[in-house]
Amino acid sequence: SRPTESSSRSTAMEREDEEWELCNDDGFVFKREKRSRISNPGETSNPANPELDPAAEERNRRMRKKRTLAKLRSKYRSEIQQWEALSNRFNTMQEKAAQFQTSQREEERLNANEATSFHDGSSSASIYLDELLSMTEAQEVIINDVTNMCEVAESITRVEEEETKQSLFDLDVWSSPTNLMASLCAD
Repeated sequence: SRPTESSSRSTAMEREDEEWELCNDDGFVFKREKRSRISNPGETSNPANPELDPAAEERNRRMRKKRTLAKLRSKYRSEIQQWEALSNRFNTMQEKAAQFQTSQREEERLNANEATSFHDGSSSASIYLDELLSMTEAQEVIINDVTNMCEVAESITRVEEEETKQSLFDLDVWSSPTNLMASLCAD
């Protein structure tokens, strides 16, 4: 009776292995039911043989892909909006810097012309000091804009880091062993 019992166990294990598949999700290996046996209430049922109806299989695949992308879009919408705001501010700063550089070049040309026409050294020195003052004020504005952008980016990354930490602390692994076993056995 021993050989029969072991052969029946191996046959049962083979059937169980046929119903389950191994999945690797970023290093986390687990077993789950094979997709052909899982039926979601929202999805249309898969045909018994995918070779019989490849068009329906393709439609189902596209629908699953579309739903997944819609979930991802809604999940990351606020983050995308924050990054777009930062990008817009950065583009504005670049435009200001370009305008400042062009105006600076024009002023240098005018000052060179004025310096040759003026023989009085005091008036050209005051014009030169005015230019330096305006340049430093423009640079101060640009530095303040960059500082603000850096602070916003740091706050975004800090919030993301805190959310990631919290999601790790919320895992059932850190709770009591009975809660862990209950969560592993659920569904």
